[in-house]
Amino acid sequence: MSSSERFWTSRLRWRLHGAWQWPAFAVLTLVDGVVLDRLPPLGAARMDLILGVLIATFANLFLVGAVAPFLAKRLSQRREAGLATGAGPVGAGPSPQAEREVLQDRVGTALLAAGLVAVVVSGLANRPLTVSETEATEEVGRELRSYVIRSGSEELARNLETANTARLSDGYFRACIARDDRRRYLCLLVDTTKDPTEVTKDRDARPNSAFAP
Repeated sequence: MSSSERFWTSRLRWRLHGAWQWPAFAVLTLVDGVVLDRLPPLGAARMDLILGVLIATFANLFLVGAVAPFLAKRLSQRREAGLATGAGPVGAGPSPQAEREVLQDRVGTALLAAGLVAVVVSGLANRPLTVSETEATEEVGRELRSYVIRSGSEELARNLETANTARLSDGYFRACIARDDRRRYLCLLVDTTKDPTEVTKDRDARPNSAFAP
């Protein structure tokens, strides 16, 4: 085999070693989009899958188009500096350009995988807070209905549909029901952080809207 054939065979073999970035980009971008849809990182409602994929596409393009080349260049420079000072292995091998291409491919693939991990961790980290807040709100609704039933007030029962809840602090809520005249309200202060949940009647008959900033 001629030296030219050996060169191109070696180069092809190295390029195949570094052929993971774009297949990983296609697969992981789709997975990122699904994760963003199912586990939104900012606590919002589930976003559309297409929107999630678009966001993931732009983020991953930034990783492989800007971050990966920068990191690969720095790593390559350090390796070449090591070889120049005799700190690295010496011998025949692929061309420096082929090595840089493979290195950039591997760095890009690693960044894509790290990006997926970051999206999953961010979504999961937010999820317990969202669930906890929802459960607390549902608890407030149950306590409010129970209070109305125990009171035996027909006025409150027929106005139960006007009930609204305001969050005052973590696990602490103010729930109100309008009276027939719609000027006075029954309001309860509900502390879901205590076991059992503590419910106190608020002497202030103003609606929650009166406390809005």
